[in-house]
Amino acid sequence: MIFAIESADQDKYPDLFDAMFRMRAEVFSGRLGWDVTVENGREIDRFDSETPLYLLSLDERSGQLRGAVRLLPTTGPNMLRDVFSVLMPGGTVESPLIWESSRFAVNPRIFEARDRAEANHLVNRITVELLCGMVEAAQRAGIEHIVSVFDARMARIFRSIDCRFEQVGTPVRIGKTMTYAGLFDMSDAMRSRLGAVGSFRSSVLADGAIPPASATALFASVE
Repeated sequence: MIFAIESADQDKYPDLFDAMFRMRAEVFSGRLGWDVTVENGREIDRFDSETPLYLLSLDERSGQLRGAVRLLPTTGPNMLRDVFSVLMPGGTVESPLIWESSRFAVNPRIFEARDRAEANHLVNRITVELLCGMVEAAQRAGIEHIVSVFDARMARIFRSIDCRFEQVGTPVRIGKTMTYAGLFDMSDAMRSRLGAVGSFRSSVLADGAIPPASATALFASVE
């Protein structure tokens, strides 16, 4: 289930946000080797101070954090304009009808004890669930498109699950990988395709309370 939490409500869920920032550090610094700042085991950047909307995938029974993504309006500070402007040499994407998604991550600790075949299936399902949540959240807010910066690995994943995007700007090699900017249509057709891939026929956005869980459960560790 996907829970949408505004930045202003972050203090209500300290354990959950601590788990999310720790997950981001493990994924983006530890596993992907991105040039991000990690302090005290947490990856937090300046865009977390720009009142984003967070979508978090939680296990409905245990409350364990399974994945997360951050959404920001393109009319204010965002990563494409302020960090990856090299991808858009002719200008940037800016519209009240377009948000930016960033820090898309699936919690690696939820499948470390599983075999590869099952782990891959689980990762793909959480990925699709988060994408479905993005479409639903955008539609509720009257947002027509989401723009995102992603690497070649994510481009392959998007294509494999029929998550179509329009490439904008010019791909550039940043570090060791090609980096892209893409525009995603938050349409019923997109939601239908993703729902078919992940078998999410009904809404994935939760309307109820966040399930209680300890910090240990939220960011379960497999040593």
